[in-house]
Amino acid sequence: MFRALRHALRLFRVARRLAVHDALFPAELTEELPLLARLGRRAMAIQLRPRRAALEGKSQGERLALALGSLGPTYIKLGQSLAARPDLVGEPVARALAQLQDRVPPFPAAEARRIIEHELMHPMDELFLSIDEEPVAAASIAQVHFAVTREGRQVAVKVLRPGIEPAFRRDLDALAWAAELGEKWLPPLKRLRPREVVRTLAEVSFLEMDLRLEAAAASEIALNLDKQGGVTAPTVDWSRTARRVLTVDRVQGTPIGDRAKLIADGRDPRLLASRLMQSFLDQALGRGFFHADLHQGNLFVADDGTIVVIDFGIMGRLSRPMRRFMAETLIGFITADYLRVARVHAEAGILPPGKSVELFAQALRSIGEPILGRPTREISIARLLQQLFMITETFAMETQPDLLLLQKTMVVVEGVCGGLDPDMNIWEVSRPVVEKWLVSTFSPEHRLLDAAEGAAGMARRLPGIIEKFERFGAQITENGLRLHPETARAIAEGQAKTQRRLWWAVIALAVAVVVLAVSR
Repeated sequence: MFRALRHALRLFRVARRLAVHDALFPAELTEELPLLARLGRRAMAIQLRPRRAALEGKSQGERLALALGSLGPTYIKLGQSLAARPDLVGEPVARALAQLQDRVPPFPAAEARRIIEHELMHPMDELFLSIDEEPVAAASIAQVHFAVTREGRQVAVKVLRPGIEPAFRRDLDALAWAAELGEKWLPPLKRLRPREVVRTLAEVSFLEMDLRLEAAAASEIALNLDKQGGVTAPTVDWSRTARRVLTVDRVQGTPIGDRAKLIADGRDPRLLASRLMQSFLDQALGRGFFHADLHQGNLFVADDGTIVVIDFGIMGRLSRPMRRFMAETLIGFITADYLRVARVHAEAGILPPGKSVELFAQALRSIGEPILGRPTREISIARLLQQLFMITETFAMETQPDLLLLQKTMVVVEGVCGGLDPDMNIWEVSRPVVEKWLVSTFSPEHRLLDAAEGAAGMARRLPGIIEKFERFGAQITENGLRLHPETARAIAEGQAKTQRRLWWAVIALAVAVVVLAVSR
């Protein structure tokens, strides 16, 4: 009861702030609101008067963005997550939320120095020759200061905002409670899986608040990027990194959004756009680990033409089955094989049993044909996503949380690439990466590895299965049912033969994999 009361009071504060910004019961929806909501809006009208002039001319989505921005870090992150959910908030609102800026006033430099010394357990003068008083960037979770190490290396030091963890935990607990109630009392919300969305938001946010994990992500993705060329990440200074402090090499370069400066420096924007798109797809499909916040502020072009990626607080991971699903879906759209895309959805269990694969393929064609072969400037990604979500609702398909971050990042990356090369054909740029992934995924070697993994998994589960049979047999004996000795012996011999066959199958598969590897 106390938990419910505490969350209700916290959510009342949120509702009041939304109402002040005319974002709780928006004026545009007055006629569609139930009577109780209309009465509530009238009661809150007095709170709207002081802000009426400031809200004049602003759309529903812009007012919601202002309200969420005023509520603090958790709700800024929530707004940015909702920007990838046009199915939930509608295309115009999602587009407005995509512009929600994660910028807040900085906290004092003295507080930043105190946190650095406490986390790194050394006085500042033993760590740095100098550190800038003013942060170069201040966001809802952390701020960044430029500094020079005792060895003379120029670095960027990211410091977590004080008190941010408990504030996030309180807000996310309240949101989880609201999502649970929403799924229970509003059945249409179940398809959108709000509890899963809040859980994903919580996981991503708390990962951002342990800067050691961000350092590990930066280190891992740097290893992957080194194998591609053309895209890289700054080196982590692990001796000056802790839970609330992250130190990396300072990036020197031109912001990727400054197209005029890039051209003046002799860079080819079309090459940069193609390189960025292919790098992102290779991260997501080839490695299953991708940078999920690739907006213009996190991308620079170094003096040698290399694209440098920064800020690794939001990363995404895709399992091998999900990567295979995504690759086959993309190649299906690229080749206009919509039946193949529909079958992939059915095989992955995303298209519910009983729904027509052929009819779903027809719906996919209605999306793919109008955009196939067109340049980026002629494609509205927001409208495309809205159509996809409308189709998923028509076919009663559940939202896939694993793909939300990928979908959001794809929209952002395409926006950056479109700014560099408005005529870029996304499908043609994507084709080499997708085809390479498909070839490697369905090669005999990978098929044998998948089979070996499956057999090994079965072998690991076998002792547990045998134990369950033994317990079941003991229960039957205790209840008075006794087996003939010959029958019991035959069952035991059968189990032993099954176990031996399974182990021989595992050994044979392992030998085959080794032989293939050596022969290559």
